[in-house]
Amino acid sequence: MIAASLDIDAVAAFLGAADLRSFTRAAEALGTTQSLVSTRVKRLEEVLGRPLLQRHPRLVRLTAEGERFVPAARELLAAHERARAAFTEAPERISVGISEQAVGADAPALLARLAGHDPTLVISLRIERSSLLDAAFDRGELDVAVMLRIGAGKTGETLCRDAFGWFAAPTLTRDPAQPLPLVSLMTECALRRHAIEAVGGAGLSWREAFVGGGMAAVLAAVQGGLGVTPLAARIAPLGAVDVGGDWGLPALGSSEVVLRSNVATPRANAFVRELAAAFRGPVQRSSAQPLPAQPLGNSNPISR
Repeated sequence: MIAASLDIDAVAAFLGAADLRSFTRAAEALGTTQSLVSTRVKRLEEVLGRPLLQRHPRLVRLTAEGERFVPAARELLAAHERARAAFTEAPERISVGISEQAVGADAPALLARLAGHDPTLVISLRIERSSLLDAAFDRGELDVAVMLRIGAGKTGETLCRDAFGWFAAPTLTRDPAQPLPLVSLMTECALRRHAIEAVGGAGLSWREAFVGGGMAAVLAAVQGGLGVTPLAARIAPLGAVDVGGDWGLPALGSSEVVLRSNVATPRANAFVRELAAAFRGPVQRSSAQPLPAQPLGNSNPISR
């Protein structure tokens, strides 16, 4: 039987470390220090009498007890936030723009999880190409924008860097006598144009195999073996492999995920801090093979 009360800050530290798989990134999201996050989690484990997290040099993982505790911890933290908001001012609105090629198909789920930490924050989500988000941010239509960028660009905070590759299902084989089957997000996508130019420059022919209306459709097409797609390694579909080297395809270079923000209130800043922390640290991918970064042949920015 647990005699001591649970410290809400310790519960928040535990969830931050569990979600971000890092004490350092959890500290950034919570606006505190890594040592304090670690200390709070340790005290929580002592109160519960169970180990909640496995500590590794570069990664934090949930134990079986930690996985069991997560749902209850989320309910406790949500109830605490609702109680704190009982006498606060009206809900605050924040407009967020995200490029799917920067985040992947789970962008709405990511924002929903972050928004759950503050029930007084109302998020308006806009998912578009990076070039459109950049322009919308400049016009003042967005408070926050998360975009994929290649080369030089406008101001912004670099959250992480990644390499592009040609990803396909491991069962898909290349027939050199046939055009390259290309799967892409949309015909207006600048990464698609960049990939086509690279293929043409290498003297290879290609054909349109699938054009998706969103990243979920693109990833499904790749997993279904319809063709190969140019993607940042971070968001490659589970089980996909980089076939660029084996198929003799041209290198596409590297990219970075950039955050632009003009929020000023404490609640909005806390949200942006958590959003930024979610992108830091090593890429967590289980099956697709990572790529070494390759420099582009020019410095012109390409936005999606």
